[in-house]
Amino acid sequence: MKSNSMVKDLTNGSVPKLLFAFAAPLFVSNALQAIYNIVDMIVVGQVIGGSGMSAVSTGGNILHLLTFVAMGFSSAGQVIIAREVGMQDHDGIKKTIGTLFTLLFSIALLISVGCYIFRDNLLQLVNTPQEAYAYTMDYTVICILGLIFIYGYNVVSAIMRGMGDSKRPFMFVAIAAIINIVLDIVFVAGFKMEVAGAAWATVIGQSFSFIFAFAYLYKRKEEFGFDFKLKSFIPDGNAMAKISALGIPMALQSASISISQTVVAAWVNSFGIIYSAIAGIISKLNMMMGIMSNSITTAAASMIGQNLGARKYDRVPKILAWAFGGAFTLSVIGSIVIKYDPDMIFGMFTSDEAVLAEATIIVLPAILNFFGAATRCFAFGIINGSGNSKLNLCVAILDGMIARVGLAYLLGWALGMGPKGFWLGDALAGFMPLVIGGVFYLSGFWKKEE
Repeated sequence: MKSNSMVKDLTNGSVPKLLFAFAAPLFVSNALQAIYNIVDMIVVGQVIGGSGMSAVSTGGNILHLLTFVAMGFSSAGQVIIAREVGMQDHDGIKKTIGTLFTLLFSIALLISVGCYIFRDNLLQLVNTPQEAYAYTMDYTVICILGLIFIYGYNVVSAIMRGMGDSKRPFMFVAIAAIINIVLDIVFVAGFKMEVAGAAWATVIGQSFSFIFAFAYLYKRKEEFGFDFKLKSFIPDGNAMAKISALGIPMALQSASISISQTVVAAWVNSFGIIYSAIAGIISKLNMMMGIMSNSITTAAASMIGQNLGARKYDRVPKILAWAFGGAFTLSVIGSIVIKYDPDMIFGMFTSDEAVLAEATIIVLPAILNFFGAATRCFAFGIINGSGNSKLNLCVAILDGMIARVGLAYLLGWALGMGPKGFWLGDALAGFMPLVIGGVFYLSGFWKKEE
């Protein structure tokens, strides 16, 4: 690996400066991702109305569910690469990259084919409102066709972030965001392509993002020691074992949360088109705060991974403290805005009076989710950064399924609170990782290698 390598050292220097310098591009790129998802909702809501919002919300939930493998395994790859960077294991980095590419592209292809075949079953499973069924089908099928680009971008971004580069992923997301926003307006408002136009705008934006990211990585291949020859993509047994050991629990964690949210969304959909449309609003608000905290979490995990690889344990508590502090500040700001001017926030999504009349019921759940997102920075910073696969599985079971579905059922059905109870239960479950991560941190076991 050359001296002018694209690898960035995160084991020396000021912790807050490194953390927020690394997190800032992630923050902006994730915000851009949220914005172009929100633009889908806004344009469709203003042009089509509640049925269009319901379609984007339901189809978006399905798409999010289908990306759980990409999220889990790419996060695992990022952590592994970060630790290999800290240990200066250049051969290990090369094998991890090749294996990660082949594994995730294969999975993306299988999921795309399977979900297209069972597309009707998917929509029925989540209680898609009949008024929005055709729109939801259009949105879901088109997004399934673009799933491989989402997986590909996740792989390339994980490689860059593991090496300490968060600026380039931001640039490539910016490309996707600009394309998506422009095409949303052109396709939906201009060409009257309805919900299908929003889906095509998303897929085209994501495809360009992946193509530019892959081209950049290929151009700089000598700087991180991966030659992109066909033989380099042959999975390595040891690399596959490491990726699987960490990636499967991370994927299960992501899947369990996605599945539980899909279950909650299906319960909400059973209350009709208005609540299904409102679900789209709170989903986008939660996404916005989630990606803000995820940006800091990702930065913290990469820093912790490199520092544990270099055995610089004294820097880990500082990284976690600054990560939580930054996310908490963002949560306070977001909560103030939605508490004191909810009409302005909700009015951005739709002018449908029936939807707006009921939308205030999501204010408290949204605020709780904001603060839950801040606590997850601390929890997942130490869990993911240390590469502890067992704890990821524990979080998957307790947070993703037991707490999230259990609390939503208790408040929504058993106590008769309906949709508001479902959203409150979902938000309260978001604090569960803090309990697990806090105990793990206090135990000191994160200092031991897996």
